[in-house]
Amino acid sequence: MLVFNVTFRCKPGMRDEFLRQIKAEGIDGAARAEAGNRAYDFYIPADGGDELFLVEKYADADAVTAHVRQAHTARLVELKEAYVRDLVLEKYEA
Repeated sequence: MLVFNVTFRCKPGMRDEFLRQIKAEGIDGAARAEAGNRAYDFYIPADGGDELFLVEKYADADAVTAHVRQAHTARLVELKEAYVRDLVLEKYEA
């Protein structure tokens, strides 16, 4: 299994709107419905300020490849441009 921890460092005051857009457009649900997806969950850190944390889990590399080709993933990238100043991506094999 491949696990990705993504910390989105949002532009000041934009975290809640970023998450609202993700939910409103069904991006999280669409990712969870993908074959090979094991988890796609957003969290607001207790002391995160403008940060949003995402845990993604996939069965294998093929599932990750399929994920990055999805329209909803492209839409998340577009939203990221509007709401996020930078991010930290960690990848693990479990």
